[in-house]
Amino acid sequence: MTKTAETLKFLIPTGGWVVIGDDYEGIQFLECEPITKKQFTDGVAKYDAWKTEQDTVKATAKAALLSRLGITEEEARILLGGN
Repeated sequence: MTKTAETLKFLIPTGGWVVIGDDYEGIQFLECEPITKKQFTDGVAKYDAWKTEQDTVKATAKAALLSRLGITEEEARILLGGN
């Protein structure tokens, strides 16, 4: 996925847009309120920090759940039939 698509998912999570390429000019707003090029470039600048925060929250929740269950990640995979 391109950084443009990732940024749009961050800014307009409900969708309604299509992107061709990896820049603002390739965005078509079909079923959503269009954003400006400035809003898009500001979103690109904020995306990495937001993504890092989301990954940290997810990892923390996962670790807390495994701790409550008293099992390791590997044991959880075995229970769920994963590799």
